[in-house]
Amino acid sequence: MLENSETPRRAATAQTGIDHQLRALAFDEIGPLASMLADAFYDDPIFGWLMPDERTRLERLRRFYVIELRHVGLKRGRTWASNGLTGAAISTPPGVWRVPPRVMLAQSALFGIHLVRAARLLPTVERHHLRGRHYYFAHIGGAPHAQGKGLGSALMRPTLDRCDREALPAYLEASSERSAALYERLGFRVTRELQVADSPPLRLMLRRPIAP
Repeated sequence: MLENSETPRRAATAQTGIDHQLRALAFDEIGPLASMLADAFYDDPIFGWLMPDERTRLERLRRFYVIELRHVGLKRGRTWASNGLTGAAISTPPGVWRVPPRVMLAQSALFGIHLVRAARLLPTVERHHLRGRHYYFAHIGGAPHAQGKGLGSALMRPTLDRCDREALPAYLEASSERSAALYERLGFRVTRELQVADSPPLRLMLRRPIAP
């Protein structure tokens, strides 16, 4: 059930054809949303580096997001999804950003022979993760046909509004220049760029709360 303080307003869709109305994810929608997120992140630089085999990447990503949605988006945080499941934002509240070891182990197994890459990258990302109370965006993604139409901003807005109400920062990692540009328009700033071996750069980004 949506909390009254977080119920988003309906956004106009006439110009984009994409419904920006948001709702909390239901358990029986995990499969379809995982498939959408797999499509959304198929060309992501970091996932391409961790899963370079294009023949198996889509299915591996789908299984990755089934785990992520079930054990992080529903059990530990909040998943906002758009009507039609064209986009989703997975976030966690203060104090629960760390992925449980058994969940990370299940996801890491999907990297196959490139597990060593994940074993170097993920602990490095965690070591540099923002400390202190904050809201964390674990994943924000939209179906390829829905990208560039304001959906990403709409998906993040309920959590960003909550950050402002509670005077808490928001934090995320951007894996591409395009996504980093979106986040900068929402008030995020790059605090550090991480690279492990020959990985693509991962941009650590922080947004300070905006006073009303």
